[in-house]
Amino acid sequence: MEPLIIRPEIALDQFLPIFIESTLVLVFGVGYAAIITLSKMGYFSKKWMPVGYLFWALQTYFLYDFAVLIQSNHFTMKVLMVAMIAYLFIPHLYFYLISAADDRYEKIDETIQEK
Repeated sequence: MEPLIIRPEIALDQFLPIFIESTLVLVFGVGYAAIITLSKMGYFSKKWMPVGYLFWALQTYFLYDFAVLIQSNHFTMKVLMVAMIAYLFIPHLYFYLISAADDRYEKIDETIQEK
């Protein structure tokens, strides 16, 4: 006997809210990444960083609400929230690694130029 997979059906009147919320997840995610990246690069002042964190919070909220609307199970919702916490730290990790690499290779470049 083949296993039966039961998926929850999404009501037709829920299609538009699901579409809007999934779009907002993408918009706020791109906004967060852009603001944090541009602030760290110096194109925006550091005063913009709280706006980036607000975008992350809005993205997390809409992702949670989206998961509720599509009737995700509890394990999937927990995985999504862990992914959002990881997404909070990824831009910071990226810029830390870039600055550490710059510091490391600047010293090597200076010793080569001295010779």
